[in-house]
Amino acid sequence: MGTRISYTQGTPNWIDLQSPDVEASKRFYSALFGWNFVSSMLENSMYWVADLNGLFVAGISGHNPENTPVEVPARWNTYIAADRIDTVLSRVAGAGGTVVTPAFDLPPLGRMAWVADPSGADFGIWQASRRIGARLVKEPGTLAWNELVTDNQAVAVPFYEEIFGSVAREAQLGGVRYTYFTVDGVDVAGSTPPLISTALNHWHVYFTVANLDSTLSVAKAQGASVIVASFNLPVGRVAVLRDPQGAFFSIIRPASAS
Repeated sequence: MGTRISYTQGTPNWIDLQSPDVEASKRFYSALFGWNFVSSMLENSMYWVADLNGLFVAGISGHNPENTPVEVPARWNTYIAADRIDTVLSRVAGAGGTVVTPAFDLPPLGRMAWVADPSGADFGIWQASRRIGARLVKEPGTLAWNELVTDNQAVAVPFYEEIFGSVAREAQLGGVRYTYFTVDGVDVAGSTPPLISTALNHWHVYFTVANLDSTLSVAKAQGASVIVASFNLPVGRVAVLRDPQGAFFSIIRPASAS
């Protein structure tokens, strides 16, 4: 897909990493994906934006010492676009979710909030002003896909339809039932039960890579663990990793790149 200039409501538009060791995380993802980093102040704390080829692709921040102990592992967060964030938030409670952090402004970039769905998976909502989200996606070293991993799709999936107006459809993916979230007829995200029974309900992120085997080699050399060895799906070849600070993510070499 390449460069983005806007996102339709209900489409994941940004990801960021919360890490107990920001410098170590920056080194890891720079080695893995070739990212460069630009620092800025957001809400009185440092925030690093990763860019690739001069375009923003992700963010990294440290844990908030007031509510997140340093021993808590890193995690990747997903943000979903909203046209009017207050309207979306007004639907959350009625759909069974929880507004964890009410909407607040990050001038001049946009407006955001933090929400948990009825199954407990939490995510950000972003109403863009100057910053739309990721400017480069579905290219090597950038976001490929966002996936709601939940053991209760029956309550979680309708929640997203209700608050964002997206439409869920079911399909077979590699012989397994898979749920797609669609916006204006376009698949923008997915949902699946957890592969690992102990996994918490969460939004999982996938990164596009040009060569899965070589990326795995670099990841392991940089201290990552392979959680699920590479396997083939109709959409591409996938592996699940945990970075050295504990964040889970997947890499995919799209079938279209073969």
